[in-house]
Amino acid sequence: MKCCASLDNNKEGLESALESDEEEAEPSMIDWKMIWKPMALIIGVFLIFFWLPLQSDRFTRSVIEALALAKWYAQEHVLLCLVPAFFIAGAISVFVSQAAVMKYLGAGANKVMSYGVASVSGAILAVCSCTVLPLFAGIWKRGAGLGPAIAFLYSGPAINILAIVLTARILGPEIGLARAVGAIFFSIVIGLIMHMLFRKEEQAKADAALHMPEPEVERPLWQNVIYLGTMVLILIFATWGEPSGATGLWAAVFSVKWYLTGAFAIVLGMLMIIWFGVRAYKVFIAVVVVLALAIFIPQEPLIAFSAGIVALSVLLTTTRGETESWFLSTWDFSKQIMPLLLAGVLVAGLLLGRPGSEGLIPSQWVSGLVGGNSLQANLFASVVGAFMYFATLTEIPILQGLIGAGMGKGPALALLLAGPALSLPNMLVINSVLGVKKTAIFVVLVVIMATISGLIFGQLYA
Repeated sequence: MKCCASLDNNKEGLESALESDEEEAEPSMIDWKMIWKPMALIIGVFLIFFWLPLQSDRFTRSVIEALALAKWYAQEHVLLCLVPAFFIAGAISVFVSQAAVMKYLGAGANKVMSYGVASVSGAILAVCSCTVLPLFAGIWKRGAGLGPAIAFLYSGPAINILAIVLTARILGPEIGLARAVGAIFFSIVIGLIMHMLFRKEEQAKADAALHMPEPEVERPLWQNVIYLGTMVLILIFATWGEPSGATGLWAAVFSVKWYLTGAFAIVLGMLMIIWFGVRAYKVFIAVVVVLALAIFIPQEPLIAFSAGIVALSVLLTTTRGETESWFLSTWDFSKQIMPLLLAGVLVAGLLLGRPGSEGLIPSQWVSGLVGGNSLQANLFASVVGAFMYFATLTEIPILQGLIGAGMGKGPALALLLAGPALSLPNMLVINSVLGVKKTAIFVVLVVIMATISGLIFGQLYA
């Protein structure tokens, strides 16, 4: 009996050993990639804080510069530029039909019309490389072709009329003309190249447009044009920059910019009552509150403007129907774009500082590498311009100082063509919209085009 029991025990032990081997041979039920990636991120953040060079004066100044740039960006651009752009992009996404966008800007649209409209539409918008992003994302989401969308993305911040005029007055008429022509021409060239590189995707989009049914239009096109145009005019006048002189048309408009902004805001409120079913008493209360703030605190127009944004949000969210969709679409763009923009602004401020200040990279290095008209100088100016954040019109005084320090005219134009159209925050958002491959190709094309134009311009005006 003992012998039999011993055999049974050995048999059971052998079976358990075999089962153990089979279990070890089975693939792991744990997805280690899901563990290692966050673990690597945590370790990386820990090491950054562990080795922070707080004893370095330059590092601490750079951190302060990063925070100061983010504060300035929040005060000067988020409320005046980005938030109106988010609402416009949300309205495009909800009220402008995909078929209509694809008809005029889609991959199968008439190339002369689509690229012509996209390349010059930024002329009236005094927007920076970040403010144009919601508008770009809006038309891209509704089915615009890659080429026209890229042409708008590039030219939008680069060719607003005020920037061209100030460039010509301060830096010289030849560089002002070269900036305008170069921005329009290269936006078309870059858009066409992007279209050709991804022509299979574009052809698939064009084929899909042919089979798309006619959209059910809730209101005629002229109504969409009016209310979108009203919001664009609010954006234009709210961001109208102060001119260099005290006389002239630009100065006259600047002196009454807030009156014009308020007038078009009242028009928007009336349109919301007539076309969107918003209760009149709600709009009346909003107008009274905003006007009271504008009258009693005239030295701080941002307070009244912010109250207007809050009022618009309340009106949209308390009215049932398409206004709720408008607000939700606006919120989708905001939560997708804002975190990346603020992170990019912080990094740009840390590395390069604010205009007139320094970050981790000394300004002497930059000014010392952009002298003359060599290939290296133009390429360096293009790369620095592509990564540095320029608010609307701030690139002009920066370049004025760099030219005074010995910067060549070629690199100056290269920076003008790459800087306003790109920035590190801008790249992060474009990547979230288009993906890594398209973003990388777009950035490389901008840098190459800006470098070539700088070389040619520098040779002509040596």
